[in-house]
Amino acid sequence: MIRRTLFLLLPLFGLAACGGTSDVMRSFGISRDAPDEFLVTTRAPLSMPPDFTLRPPAPGAARPQEVPLRTQAEATLAPDTLLANPGNTQSPGQQALVQQAGPAAPSDIRSKVGQDAAMATADRSFVDRLMFWKTPEPQGVALDAAGEAQRLRQNAATGQGVDSGNSPIIQPKGASGFLGNLF
Repeated sequence: MIRRTLFLLLPLFGLAACGGTSDVMRSFGISRDAPDEFLVTTRAPLSMPPDFTLRPPAPGAARPQEVPLRTQAEATLAPDTLLANPGNTQSPGQQALVQQAGPAAPSDIRSKVGQDAAMATADRSFVDRLMFWKTPEPQGVALDAAGEAQRLRQNAATGQGVDSGNSPIIQPKGASGFLGNLF
């Protein structure tokens, strides 16, 4: 029994020695070759044409909704170049909507918003956490939702605008007692 097993395994070991172990494993189906992810392309989804009198496409003809691989690569590497394409023209409705939106934002608005966000979420250093161990109060005021809804209903009933009157806010409670003042 042992001789038969060795007799059957000996050619497999010899075969493994001749090639590489990866070749033998691949030929016996033990390891698999994954497809190259850079060679896999996607196809545009099928869609129902709005007009059913269209002719069927010719076999082997290019699909009209397919984006060329070069354009896909450019869009992946530099998405702004696809947006700045002069071929993307606005319809008259889009132009009217942009005109009604008001003046254009300043050119450096993104940097200003980024600076404000960085200042609001700046990490406290280790020394700051040791010296000022309390968590800081959240910035801004808390709006009383029920009071604000009542104010808006009263303004609507009297014919006033939504910006008339003061918005009710939730007042933070002060600490009470000896220990409350310490902490």
